[in-house]
Amino acid sequence: MNTVYLLLGGNIGNTKNIFEKTQLLIQKKIGDILSQSANYKSESWGFESSCFLNKIIIIKTTCKASDLLKQTQEIEKLLGRKTKTKNQYESRIIDIDILFYNNKIIKSSKLTIPHPRLHLRRFTLEPLLELSPNLKHPILQKTISAIYQECKDKAEVIKVLD
Repeated sequence: MNTVYLLLGGNIGNTKNIFEKTQLLIQKKIGDILSQSANYKSESWGFESSCFLNKIIIIKTTCKASDLLKQTQEIEKLLGRKTKTKNQYESRIIDIDILFYNNKIIKSSKLTIPHPRLHLRRFTLEPLLELSPNLKHPILQKTISAIYQECKDKAEVIKVLD
């Protein structure tokens, strides 16, 4: 079994409802959800738009990393995600990023794990900090807590209390 950290994000439509649908599809198609963070609201990163909601889920799966990518992209399409454009920063109904896959380092033309920008983004680090502050980044060789302390991103990230 593989332990995977996924980041869910979106800013179009009823994002909380879309996250619920996303998680049901992940459980059906990919694997069991072990844990999940709260939702976090933040400004868009890298472009101007309405605020995003983000959350982290930790799953157990038998999927290989390449199959996991295919499944997450299929779920995005099922939920109405338009094909990704050359401009990677845009509003979206749902985005599923693979942050960690076990403790592996994967670099291919289609997939990079750990996610190459996770250490730069507070909206990713805050929910990770909630779930796994002592998780060690396999490339940086630092814990999420240490990476969070060093992060230069000063964007406001607010935990959403339901």
